[in-house]
Amino acid sequence: MSTAPRPPQVRSPRTRSIGVRSWPSVLLVLFCLAVGVPVTVALTPGQDLVAFGQQVTVGARAPDLSVAGPAQVVQVGNTALDVDRLRVYGPLRPQITLGPVQRNAAAQAVLDPDAGPRLRDEAVGAVTGAFLSWYLWGAVLLVGFTLAASAGAAGLRTLLVLRAESRLPGGHRPLPEIWSDCVRGARRMAAAAVVASVLAWAAAGALAYAGAVNGLRNVGSLAQLVGARQLSPGPVGPPVGGFDGAVIGDSRVARLGGPPLPDGTPDDVACQRSTDSLAQQISALRGDRVLNLACPSATIASGLRGSQAEGGRVLPPQVGLLKQVQGLDWVAVAVGPNDVGWIDFLLYCYGVPDCADNLTQGEFDYRLAAFDRAFGELLADLNDLPGRPQIIVVTSYEPFPPDASCPDSRGPAEYPGLDEEKIALLGERNDAVNDVLVNGAQAYGFDVARPALRPLCGAERTGLGPDLQGLTDPFPFHPTGVGSLRMAAAVTPLLGPPPRQGG
Repeated sequence: MSTAPRPPQVRSPRTRSIGVRSWPSVLLVLFCLAVGVPVTVALTPGQDLVAFGQQVTVGARAPDLSVAGPAQVVQVGNTALDVDRLRVYGPLRPQITLGPVQRNAAAQAVLDPDAGPRLRDEAVGAVTGAFLSWYLWGAVLLVGFTLAASAGAAGLRTLLVLRAESRLPGGHRPLPEIWSDCVRGARRMAAAAVVASVLAWAAAGALAYAGAVNGLRNVGSLAQLVGARQLSPGPVGPPVGGFDGAVIGDSRVARLGGPPLPDGTPDDVACQRSTDSLAQQISALRGDRVLNLACPSATIASGLRGSQAEGGRVLPPQVGLLKQVQGLDWVAVAVGPNDVGWIDFLLYCYGVPDCADNLTQGEFDYRLAAFDRAFGELLADLNDLPGRPQIIVVTSYEPFPPDASCPDSRGPAEYPGLDEEKIALLGERNDAVNDVLVNGAQAYGFDVARPALRPLCGAERTGLGPDLQGLTDPFPFHPTGVGSLRMAAAVTPLLGPPPRQGG
């Protein structure tokens, strides 16, 4: 009995080959563009350079869904700033990260009428060249991402082909033929994805380059690029000498509640500066002659960089006074809690059953961002002080241990008081303030003193007494004389050898 030959199988083009115009290829291209570009921007390292005498890192900000947007400048110690002068179409918007602002010869030379134009052109070329370098590294990463995605898509395509072949009437084609078909399809998919990614990256790069060049063409300084920051306070009063160090800041280092200075100046009286303030304690420990400019309620904007009304007087900026002190070896700085209104959040937590609400958290985040930026401006002022004294930034302390339970934590009977959750929240916010202080100080190479004051509700200690004033004291949560001594003990190890005594 003869067997009739099997008629040739008829396969549709979809079954025989999932080609370059098929949905897997389209999905692969869309995936590489929609996911590959943001991943590339995130993973490509910034390029470091020096422009206008400043340390600069060039990269790109995270893309969004808008057609065009500004470049971004991230200043050390500050929040990010949009730069409308550098407006770019497409996904690649440059991001320029500035190191600590330097007042060096290269920065001053930009203003020279002869050398300035050449130096400005060199700086613009350095910035745009660094972005091009970043862009080329990004292209390599994008191609690598595309090839990896293509390999995964090829494996998925192979499974789809095998599944389709297994369902054909009469059986599947020979495996070598199927494999050859899958290899050809994978090559076409990969080629399409790579070509699409490269073309998209090239177009985005061209748009970014054009936007950067146009934006930087008439830039002659960092101020023109990012906008002028608040002017630094000018020197106040006549030149002053005879001091080894100085203390600036708020009521913690003025030592609010301590014995008043004998024969104090009107400013000393207005600011209630004490005989056991941080300045006096350091003087006693080291023999330094220390100027105390700290004042209660001082913030960076109102007290350190701007004038302050306190005790019936209008006090000049502490930084302005500091600029007239000649021959300083060091300056200790204590800011932060007043700038974010920390006492407001503390009292709020005393008075409500639950203070972890979105409204007050949003308010804290807003104040913290403003403090971050103001602290950056203060750091630049301190970096420019005559004689470049050593700068010590003093962090804030915790007033309560995590498990505090005592009259100081419970507060008045008519209020809910503090519990572990509230104390943990307050601790997180204190840590956030300290993070701003530490990160900014380290960026400028300044020292950081971390006072370890014994919190309220802690174990009783004989002899010295508490480090902090409690609710029944005149100025709760401020250091006592012992606390001020402990703050001095955190600062003095960071200073150099004490001055030689005459005689």
